Amino acid sequence: MEVDEHVNGSEIPGEDQPGRWSHVRKLLERRGPFSHENMNASPEMFDMIRNNVKVLVIGAGGLGCELLKDLALMGFKHIHVIDMDTIDVSNLNRQFLFRQSDVGSFKAEVAARFINKRVSGAEVIAHNCKIQDFDEDFYLQFHLIVCGLDSIVARRWINGMVMSLKDTQSIPIIDGGTEGFKGNARVILPGQTACIECTLDLFPPQINYPLCTIATTPRLPEHCVEYVKLLLWPKENPFSDHANGDSIAIDGDDPQHITWIYEKALERSNTFGIRGVTYRLTQGVVKRIIPAVASTNAVIAAACAMEVFKLASSCCANHLQNYMVFNDSCGIYTYAYEPEKKEDCLACSQTVKDIQISGDAKLQEFIDMLVQEASYQMKNPGLRCTTADGKQKTLYMSNVKSIEEATRPNLKKSLRELGLESGCEVIVADVTTPQPLTFKLIFD
Repeated sequence: MEVDEHVNGSEIPGEDQPGRWSHVRKLLERRGPFSHENMNASPEMFDMIRNNVKVLVIGAGGLGCELLKDLALMGFKHIHVIDMDTIDVSNLNRQFLFRQSDVGSFKAEVAARFINKRVSGAEVIAHNCKIQDFDEDFYLQFHLIVCGLDSIVARRWINGMVMSLKDTQSIPIIDGGTEGFKGNARVILPGQTACIECTLDLFPPQINYPLCTIATTPRLPEHCVEYVKLLLWPKENPFSDHANGDSIAIDGDDPQHITWIYEKALERSNTFGIRGVTYRLTQGVVKRIIPAVASTNAVIAAACAMEVFKLASSCCANHLQNYMVFNDSCGIYTYAYEPEKKEDCLACSQTVKDIQISGDAKLQEFIDMLVQEASYQMKNPGLRCTTADGKQKTLYMSNVKSIEEATRPNLKKSLRELGLESGCEVIVADVTTPQPLTFKLIFD
């Protein structure tokens, strides 16, 4: 018997303890009234789940901690977890795998270590990095991917990655999300059900403040933070390499960046007599953090873990069809429905997308369309095209300073002035997708 120091000396059954997994085996060794028609109940089912199924958990925050605990205690042994964040004091009230002594350490690393110690036999492997740091071969090793993300961009990226792999291997995505007392869980089967991109308009719009208010008449502490983030940071260019002039983007997980913004925002708030600017508020505004409720995280993580178990074993019942909403702000309410799959979805269909626009429209207007329209919601697109003679031409790219300066004049030119014709294809790269997207221009 093993003893866990975090549970007041309670004894934790070892891997070989008789009856250790009896609660799970009961679901797998016999059929029930709601069992899936393809379920083959047998004693070997648990061994298959225990030893063969590999699960990837993306995110080790409020949802991620709950997911790792649930999956490990359901018998899943081979689990990988990805998270680039470090532990902050504010995380401790709901991310229960972390302790005061863990502040400043990587979330994925601490969470994996805790689970491996708490659940005998578990083999959780941590990756302290971004999901974008891995290629297709990494994701192909998993049978199921569970997302506990607070970023729409990251959701869209992993969705695009999995959709691009569907012809090689169909990897289900179980996605959970929470916002205060509301939450949702969904099951995405690549090529069969609606994906993240199909239902992009379901995500709540980001809060934006009028620039004139931020710059001239701030009234809220958030206005002061946004002023520093949008206007002061690019002007003063802190932490940049002044030797070559390269600017550095704000990293919401870098304490130096947040501290600099906080101090500047505090100065501005004092100038205008505004109270309420704190380090925590600053980080929340910069990272667009939505307040979390521990009970909501627990409910949504449990729903997601159950879907993982059902997909891996075909026991209990059919998997969720395929979007469940949860609300406990006024009582408890749940509702499940099946969103419609878009035939021309940029991620699902992997086809060339027709886009109607005037040939006299400026390139900047085309980029604004990709950023602002609900169907695309891109963040910082880079564009190139193929000319009539078959050569590749970069129209605009902002993430490399030298190329941005060279292509900046193109923003004021019309599509026709840039040599584009109706029917030509423009290739667009953006942080929201791992694969470039191809658009065919149809001039009005």
